[in-house]
Amino acid sequence: MAQYSSKPVVIDRPVDSLVEKFSDFTVLRRTLDELPAEERAKVGDVDFTADSIKINTPQVGQITLRATERSAEGVKLQAEGAPVAMGLIIGFKAIDAGHTEVSGTIDVEIPAMLRPLIGPTLQKAADQFGGLFARLA
Repeated sequence: MAQYSSKPVVIDRPVDSLVEKFSDFTVLRRTLDELPAEERAKVGDVDFTADSIKINTPQVGQITLRATERSAEGVKLQAEGAPVAMGLIIGFKAIDAGHTEVSGTIDVEIPAMLRPLIGPTLQKAADQFGGLFARLA
């Protein structure tokens, strides 16, 4: 498995409020809808259920990211419908009582010989996921 991680982003919320917010993904729909149109357009076709995030892309079709674990350290999601085995981790790290560091990590099963070709795209995706989840937090 290869891992691609976003740069951590510090947000002005305590870690326990993030754990609560990410305990039901439907809450994220309202936050996503409140983003400016330009930022919302970058996100694309996304739908939320209590335990999953469904992403529809022209390249791959629909991929469902289903929550498999939730804790104070973050949320782990497993991809369903992806062309390769893939997971996404939304990491939380408490900085102090009112600030939390949020990062995104993509864990993907790709052959070593393809990593140089696909790696930059996956790194860009990890950075976008990390930024998106920081904005949604």
